[in-house]
Amino acid sequence: MSVTAPGGFVAHGVAAGLKASGDPDLALVAAADGVPVHAAATFTQNRLAAAPVLVSRAHLAASGGRAAAVILNSGNANAATGKPGHDDAEGMCALVARRLGCTAEEVLVCSTGLIGIPLPMAALESGMAPLVDRRSPDGGAEAAEAIRTTDTHRKEVAVAGHGFTVGGMAKGAAMLAPDMATMLAVLTTDAASDPSTLHAALVDALDESFNALSVDGCTSTNDTVIILAGGRAGPVSADSLREAVTRACRDLAEQMAGDAEGATKVVRVRVKGAQSVDEARQAARKVAESQLVKCSLFGADPYWGRVMSELGSAGVAFAPERASIAYGATVVASNGVAVDHDAAAVREHLAGRHVEIIADLGLGRGEAGILTNDLTPAYIDENMRTS
Repeated sequence: MSVTAPGGFVAHGVAAGLKASGDPDLALVAAADGVPVHAAATFTQNRLAAAPVLVSRAHLAASGGRAAAVILNSGNANAATGKPGHDDAEGMCALVARRLGCTAEEVLVCSTGLIGIPLPMAALESGMAPLVDRRSPDGGAEAAEAIRTTDTHRKEVAVAGHGFTVGGMAKGAAMLAPDMATMLAVLTTDAASDPSTLHAALVDALDESFNALSVDGCTSTNDTVIILAGGRAGPVSADSLREAVTRACRDLAEQMAGDAEGATKVVRVRVKGAQSVDEARQAARKVAESQLVKCSLFGADPYWGRVMSELGSAGVAFAPERASIAYGATVVASNGVAVDHDAAAVREHLAGRHVEIIADLGLGRGEAGILTNDLTPAYIDENMRTS
């Protein structure tokens, strides 16, 4: 169950010395034979896009949507590092290309970690030989381990499609806010697909996964999701590919929500009855990113008034006399006011690991959901200093 689950891919991860802890911090995912395959990617919408984001975008354009490998490092974001940072990102690609026998433009690069600090290129160069030379079909777990920052565990997935497989790995525990939203994710498939079909499948998958996830409302400078299609399983339908990629992305997004910094609960906010899907999504995001709502969730307090207030300020059509709120299957407010309900059932639901808030605006057929988590003192502890 890893990024090398589909046939034709290899990976590895090593400790190159970017992290003071000595933990693994350099990862590679590559086509087994080093020959470029079809690739697609989506990137952060943050205008402070990190050097690896700019380089990967340019490489995909130059190669016509093909890549032989993805090189990733953790412990340093290589963001806000100017031209030297851009040169370093290009240098990482060149180091991999030299050992794989491809061109630098056929290598994509990702970084995650601290912003504004130059990459220690000497450490990266020393780690490159053991990383690339020891790549193998069994190296997916090592690669997933090496991209962690504040993640408490690696995040991996494998999904069986109709005659093909999608594998993946990701990291992300904070700064997860669309569009698009993850920290880093690399997906692979043995399905045959051209870059445009692959990109369409990825974009559709993001709408139901990473773009429906928000831990803290912050968008990273380095957000990147890459998919490589090796083709060993032969052609598949666009619908089958999209469905499998979506399942893989959903799984990884849920793992991120469950491992969010300090989180004790995985929370799904679902808004129905909006005038459109876009308005439902906007309202759900307003609730999901509310610090007051998230604090209530940590305290297992069914303070539905906070939810209703966020809906009323979400900038969407809203009529309080038509709105209802439920925690799990229990409606606590209807037509804008409190109603009699099973308080014990609500307490039991809020005490669990997985919580659902359902808001019905009663105005239309638009429906959407956002995955989030509670806000805890541990989140502040993690983020009150450089990390």
